[in-house]
Amino acid sequence: MYSLAESDPPILLEDRGDPLSRAEILDLACQLHGRALFRFLLRITLGDRREAEDLLQETLLRAWRYLQDHTADPQSLRPWLFTVARHLSIDASRARQTRPTEVVLQDLTVLSDPRDETDRTLNALAMRPGLRKLTQDHRRVIFEVYYHGRSAREAAEVIGVPEGTVKSRLFYALKALGAALPHEADIA
Repeated sequence: MYSLAESDPPILLEDRGDPLSRAEILDLACQLHGRALFRFLLRITLGDRREAEDLLQETLLRAWRYLQDHTADPQSLRPWLFTVARHLSIDASRARQTRPTEVVLQDLTVLSDPRDETDRTLNALAMRPGLRKLTQDHRRVIFEVYYHGRSAREAAEVIGVPEGTVKSRLFYALKALGAALPHEADIA
């Protein structure tokens, strides 16, 4: 990545007989325009150094690709570099606006009070009619797995049936329970 050190020596272009390579042109362009380009991007990003550095790196990558097909004088690349940097910053800003802001919750206890039984009571009231419509075997499997928190293997040992039977009963019990419970559209 381009170094933004203030101690870089000034560039003096000498008449050379051979043409400059793509790497030399980009290196000269970085030395000539890098600091000003970084300051420009820093202003655009409202002082976000990380974002400005990312945009600078992407701008220089675009310049590297551009120089594959074009010959350019490093001193005349400045307007093109600033235009590319501005367009990249606009694209980055638009991309941030289209994505929702990610929020990470560290402490989930803030969302609910463990002593508040309202949700649990409402769920029980909503589930009770559906559970009554299930067979005894289906109710038992749901009770063991969801109420006691047992795995299918543990529930099979408690009930005294094979593990596959518990899985099958659980599948059909949940399917029947879903059909028996009122849906949100029916409630509203």
